[in-house]
Amino acid sequence: MTTLIESNEHKSLRAAVSAFAQTHPHSLNAEDNTRLWQAAAKLGYIGVNLPEAYGGGGAGITELSLVLEELGAAGNPLLMMIVSPAICGTVIARFGTEDQKREWLPPLADGTRLMAFGITEPDAGSNSHRITTTARRDAVTGDWILTGRKVFVSGVDLADATLIVGRTEDARTGKLKPCLFIVPRDAPGFERRAIDMELNAVERQFELTLDDVRLPADALVGDEDAGLLQLFAGLNPERVMTAAFGIGMGRYALSRALEYARERTVWKTPIGAHQAIAHPLAQAHIDLELARLMMQKAAHLYDAGDDVGAGEAANMAKYAAGEACVKAVDQAVHTLGGNGLTREFGLARLITASRVARIAPVSREMILNYVSHQTLGLPKSY
Repeated sequence: MTTLIESNEHKSLRAAVSAFAQTHPHSLNAEDNTRLWQAAAKLGYIGVNLPEAYGGGGAGITELSLVLEELGAAGNPLLMMIVSPAICGTVIARFGTEDQKREWLPPLADGTRLMAFGITEPDAGSNSHRITTTARRDAVTGDWILTGRKVFVSGVDLADATLIVGRTEDARTGKLKPCLFIVPRDAPGFERRAIDMELNAVERQFELTLDDVRLPADALVGDEDAGLLQLFAGLNPERVMTAAFGIGMGRYALSRALEYARERTVWKTPIGAHQAIAHPLAQAHIDLELARLMMQKAAHLYDAGDDVGAGEAANMAKYAAGEACVKAVDQAVHTLGGNGLTREFGLARLITASRVARIAPVSREMILNYVSHQTLGLPKSY
């Protein structure tokens, strides 16, 4: 029942975040975005999912996704919430050493530090098993030496460090297995290049090069043998949060369209009175609400410790939210007609931005592969 009806605490949190977000008008200015992040962190919103013992709110991905959804619904989606507290904060909280927790969790929670996440590679795409970034031990010093490339890494210029997914060789089998490393932004050999994107967003995308980046032994997060367990501990929250990102964006676009449909009058009648306008907007609302239900289910399963169940639900939530977001934005722009393409109404920029919810962090086609194989038991096609 908790996945269907929000508690009074969650309703209060939603109302508080919504009221806060309304006081910060949308801006593509980096300084405005930083101020919004710091103000949200001061109120406890950024670190709401992190452990209380390390300065967080002691809640979960359920609450963090709620925060991001409401910020997005007000036109202020903070993309780095998906990365810094949801992925990196979760992985460190679950698998980090005590020293790593003390060093990183408090500043991640209070907004004074950010962490990026690097997994995607030019030739690996959605296949985490083909990651070629490797980490090898220096037999003399015990240091790790990382070599490889990453692409489409968000906010590296804003982050104090990047959680890099590399692969180490299993001493028993000789096979490569995924491991996670904290790479400081100023580490020698760690270079970044901004990718020229059509996407109109504050958070830029980067290509990273790791050229024999030397890290101390304690840069490794968690157990070297944990492999995919640690990786997916961060990827499930990423999918839930991406769903929240898409739902928030869709709600924002829909709210602008509804406002216009109520006020725009043709032949003495608001255009929203016509079913050709009203019904597609109603359908968009229904799709967003259904996506939210699946997102809440995924978040609750994850917070309850059901990683397997959360994996299935998080993929479904991300798929549903991506589709609902794109449809809502498209219908909002169409409702405004020519005005939907003007800077004044601010919807045209969402045409590109809404595609992110479909493409990242995993494509809808890969989610369909996952569901058809893992859920429906059909033969694997890849």
